[in-house]
Amino acid sequence: MNVRDIPVNTLSGSATTLGELVGDRAVLLVNVASKCGLTPQYSGLVELQKTYGDRGFSVVGFPCNQFMGQEPGTAEEIEQFCSTTYGVDFPLLEKADVNGADRHPLYQEIVDTPDAEGAAGDVQWNFEKFLISRDGTVAGRFRPTTAPDADTLVAAIEKTL
Repeated sequence: MNVRDIPVNTLSGSATTLGELVGDRAVLLVNVASKCGLTPQYSGLVELQKTYGDRGFSVVGFPCNQFMGQEPGTAEEIEQFCSTTYGVDFPLLEKADVNGADRHPLYQEIVDTPDAEGAAGDVQWNFEKFLISRDGTVAGRFRPTTAPDADTLVAAIEKTL
C-alpha cells in the first residue's frame, strides 16, 4: 500500500491522507511530543519547512504520548504549544500510537524501513523521522537524536526533491 493513501486525521480531527494533506510533496513524518528533551527539535523542523517548503517538501508532525507520557495535551493544547512556542506552520496529525497493538496503520507500513545502520522495527523515541518520497516510498529513517539540520538528513531531503 502506498503510505500517501493511508487514512489519517488532522490534529483538528478532519479525515484525510498524507497525499491529500500535502499533495505530491516529499514528507518528513516525525512523531512529536511537547514535553520531551528533544522538543527543541521543533525549531529545526520549522527551519526545514521554511527552507524546502517551496521546493515540494513538507514536515508533518505526528503527536504521540507513548514515550513517558511526554505528549499529554489535547489537540487544542498541542496546537497552541506548537504555534506559540515554536511557530509551527507545518501540518500536525491527530495524536496516536506509533508502536504496539494500537499502532497507527501509517506506522504499521513504515516501521519495517531500516535506518542507516540497518535496524528496523519499533520507533525508539519521540522525534524519530521518516522521509517519504513523492511516490510514497520511504526514502530514509532517522533516529530521534538526528537533528533536523544533520547533514545526512538534509542530503536525503535534497535527494527527494
